[in-house]
Amino acid sequence: MPPSIRSRINEAPKSPSVESRDVLIPPIGLPGTLRIPRDAKAIVIFVHGSGSSRFSPRNTMVADALSEAGCATLLFDLLTADEAADRRNVFDIRLLAQRLIDAVRWIDSEPVWARRRLGLFGASTGAAAALIAAAHLGDRASAIVSRGGRPDLAGDALDRVSTPTLLIVGGADHEVIKLNRLAHARLKGAKSLVIVPGATHLFPEKGALEVVIDHASSWFTRHLDMRQG
Repeated sequence: MPPSIRSRINEAPKSPSVESRDVLIPPIGLPGTLRIPRDAKAIVIFVHGSGSSRFSPRNTMVADALSEAGCATLLFDLLTADEAADRRNVFDIRLLAQRLIDAVRWIDSEPVWARRRLGLFGASTGAAAALIAAAHLGDRASAIVSRGGRPDLAGDALDRVSTPTLLIVGGADHEVIKLNRLAHARLKGAKSLVIVPGATHLFPEKGALEVVIDHASSWFTRHLDMRQG
C-alpha cells in the first residue's frame, strides 16, 4: 500500500493553489462547494449522513486533507431546506442516491472532469446512498469510502457493487460493526473493513478521525491513481 496522503501532507508544504467555488447542482439547484487544487487528478464527492449538510465538520476535515494532496472535492446538500424539514426525506436512501447521481452527471457535463477518476465518500446513511449510486453508475466510480456508514441500507444494490469499497467503523460502535460485516460479505469488488479501536459512531475521540483520514486517503490514493511522481 502506498504511503497515506496524510503522511505526505505532514512532510510537504501545503499547496498555495486551491480554487474554491460555490456551485448549484442541477436540476433543482442544490448548493455545494467545489474545491479544485492545481493539477487535480481525481475528484471525490461527499455524501453526508442524516441530519448533516455540506458543512459537516468531519467531512470537511477529510475533504481538506484530500484537497491539500491534490484531489478535487465536492461537498453538497442532498436536500433542499424544505425537504430537509421532513425527516422522512432524510432517510429516503433512494432519493439521496438519485441526488448523488445528479451530481455525478453535472460533474461529467464538463469534459475536463469526465476524464478524471471519481471517488465517493459516504457517512452514516450517505454510505448507503453512495453504494446505490455506484451500482447504477457502473465503472464510472473508481472508489468508495464509508465512514461510520450504514451500507446495509443499500439493500440488494450491494450485490451489484463492484467498485473498490472501504468500510471504516468505530470499535465501540458494536451494532454498526455487525451491519458493516454483513454488507462487506455481499460486495463483489475489492473491499476492506477497518475497525478503529475505541472509536464511537462519529469518531469524536482524540486521534480517531485522523485514523479515518489516513485509511480513506490511502484507499483513494490507490484506486484513484493519485500517486505522486
